[in-house]
Amino acid sequence: MSKFTNFSGIDVSKDFFDAVILLNGNKNNPIHNQFENSYKGIKSFKKWLADLGATNKNTLVCLEHTGIYGKLIIKHLLAFDFSIWVEMSLKIIRSIGVQRGKNDKLDAGRIAYYAMKNVDEAVLYKAPSEIVERIRKLLSLRNTLITTKAGLLKNLKELETFDKSLARLSKQSQTNTIKGIEKDLKNIEVQLNELIKSDENLNRVYKQATSVPGIGKVTALFLIVFTNEFTMYTTPRQLACYCGVVPFEYTSGKSVKGRPRVHYMANKIMKKQLHMCALSAVTYDPEMKAYFERKVEEGKNKMLVINNVRNKLVHRVCACIRDNRMYEVKETV
Repeated sequence: MSKFTNFSGIDVSKDFFDAVILLNGNKNNPIHNQFENSYKGIKSFKKWLADLGATNKNTLVCLEHTGIYGKLIIKHLLAFDFSIWVEMSLKIIRSIGVQRGKNDKLDAGRIAYYAMKNVDEAVLYKAPSEIVERIRKLLSLRNTLITTKAGLLKNLKELETFDKSLARLSKQSQTNTIKGIEKDLKNIEVQLNELIKSDENLNRVYKQATSVPGIGKVTALFLIVFTNEFTMYTTPRQLACYCGVVPFEYTSGKSVKGRPRVHYMANKIMKKQLHMCALSAVTYDPEMKAYFERKVEEGKNKMLVINNVRNKLVHRVCACIRDNRMYEVKETV
């Protein structure tokens, strides 16, 4: 039985957040208030709850994953020892059925009701370490810089095909920008290396993940960031589902007989990273190469086999982390 008797839902925006509290699980009497999205507003929210008899011991606070707007609330409520559940907005929307009307007050009430109804499935938020948060930010910045550089180079290449004079002018203007981006990317690599070495547990997990053939530095760091150092998933299959590499059956009766396919709700960054890792593995890892060639000779679709390799890579990494060991490459006969 849950220890929580009160359930608070928070709908976050840039400047304010709306809060609804269901006292003693009474969904027919929601109590609403609005607060400033600042430390002062969060303290007022805490006092408001206390005045209603809702403490950090008997209250579950639930909010949607809204990125940067919710960080301040999560940070300070954790400091006040509140139990927080950060949930995907789509799961909340789909769980409560057909709804009519929408505003911040209604949304906060629906989040509170979701928390009350699904309290037995609540996953309490565990804040990542400061180092993991810094790695997350650096990886995000790295992706932005790589995308920007690729866009500039693509534009230059297209101009060279159709208008060489404009291409020369563009190249003169973009040269310093591209050099600056490359310099920033090198600086990010240096910072990432320093952060990895600065934390013993992070360094251990990183080395174990990259010991798996095909798993590179960036993929290992993304896995560490998205799983909070492999603490957010209890089984390799859960992580594989999150990464979008587990196929699910699509059949119904006699008429619907679709081929198994992965779900569209997946972490697209991890899916892309693992795809590149799988291509590397089937090229340079003798065991994976033999597996790939054997399955293709059996008539299996190449992309299906590549997806199986992605799945195997996730299971290998999880096994190394679980058993606290480096991956041992098997010798093929």
